[in-house]
Amino acid sequence: MSSPEALKKLIRLSEVRDKIRNIVQKANFELQDDVLDSIKKMEKKEISPQGKDTLQNIIENAKIAREEKLALCQDTGLAVFFVELGEDVTFEKEKHLGSLKEAITEGVRQGYEEGYLRKSVVEDPIRRTNTGDNTPAYIHWDVIPGDVLKITFMAKGGGAENMSAIRMFAPAEGQNGIEDFVVKTVEKAGANPCPPVIVGVGIGGNFEYSALIAKKALLRRPVGSHNPDSFYADMEKRLLERINNLGIGPQGLGGRCTALAVHVESFPCHIASLPVAVNMQCHSHRVLMVKF
Repeated sequence: MSSPEALKKLIRLSEVRDKIRNIVQKANFELQDDVLDSIKKMEKKEISPQGKDTLQNIIENAKIAREEKLALCQDTGLAVFFVELGEDVTFEKEKHLGSLKEAITEGVRQGYEEGYLRKSVVEDPIRRTNTGDNTPAYIHWDVIPGDVLKITFMAKGGGAENMSAIRMFAPAEGQNGIEDFVVKTVEKAGANPCPPVIVGVGIGGNFEYSALIAKKALLRRPVGSHNPDSFYADMEKRLLERINNLGIGPQGLGGRCTALAVHVESFPCHIASLPVAVNMQCHSHRVLMVKF
């Protein structure tokens, strides 16, 4: 009779390392189709000459980056990962690779070095010495049923991340208070997050979980698609219209295209709380998933 361990799916850690090394480069070189298509659609709608010209430059930049294997932006970001680890998955350890975390970290180290991607991590937030290899990776873990391993990579630039915000609302402030907060957060950010932006909104959970929901909102579905709950889909549409009426425009030069999309996600919360987080993402929305 086979042991429970023998029935599990076996994945070599070196395979994980190699795929991470590849996707951190590919994501930084190639703007995904959903993002590029959204930018092209907005370019056709943009009424500001400066805004239209800026969007055309962004489209041309994406073309050059893909063809020449160059970074879409000089800020190649923190290496953020969302890992969905199946309960029936086990790993073959190898020399210098003793865990899944080590394999992901080594893939980041090699990928950023080989791809000539900027190293943006400092080892201490006050003393500011660069780690030199863009590690550590920022990893969020979910254990799921089955024998599948999914790893989603996001290169998160500082300009957009710095403009993100969180607020603990009183429940009585409700929907209108939330929507005003989201719009004001984008308005205050101005040109800093390199618009046109994608706005991730996390409603509910608790203090830290709302921020995680907001970040997940940026990568759970294609850019411009809507929440399957019509209540939140309508909220996304209202927020996008209000944000694009701010007049910030592409790269803050004025126009109607300040945001490509607003993605709202929600989660249960305490009866006394209403946490809301806004996670901003620049137009170089670099997200890629690998599955084992």
